[in-house]
Amino acid sequence: MIRWTRAAVSAWLERLLHVHDSPQRTAAAFALGVFIGFSPFWGLHTALALTLAFVLGLNRVAIIVGVYSNLPWISAQWYALMTAVGAWLLGVGMPPGFGSRLRELFTLSLVRWEFWRRLASLLRPLLWPYVVGSTLGAAVLGATAFLVARAFIEARRRHLFHLPHHGGPRRTL
Repeated sequence: MIRWTRAAVSAWLERLLHVHDSPQRTAAAFALGVFIGFSPFWGLHTALALTLAFVLGLNRVAIIVGVYSNLPWISAQWYALMTAVGAWLLGVGMPPGFGSRLRELFTLSLVRWEFWRRLASLLRPLLWPYVVGSTLGAAVLGATAFLVARAFIEARRRHLFHLPHHGGPRRTL
């Protein structure tokens, strides 16, 4: 009974995680995760990634690892830089008095409605630069992630194939 349970759980995990996918499919899942993780869809990253992984039949672990490659300590800098790139591409300037209005904003409490109303008003002109810049940046990072991940996975699989316990050729010293 225990052997059957272990086999059933193992088979279920293999189907769920797609651990035997090709290097290209695993790298594609990781790259899609990176794209989503750096995309402008704040707050929806995990749900969007898992939905796409199930719909497209991709490796769930690889896509989630890709999503969470956008770490909290780089997010603010990433989105600020990509918004600046988007503003440059779209020819959008900073709103007048942006710095002073932003400093003034943080004299208000974060739990007051007035804070959020003013923040939305201040950032509204930067919405399209944010969307365009972070989408383009996410696409570049996703493409790069695919190339790097595929090369890494293929190299790792070649290495594992040559280990004696995997049935591949034995190394001789």
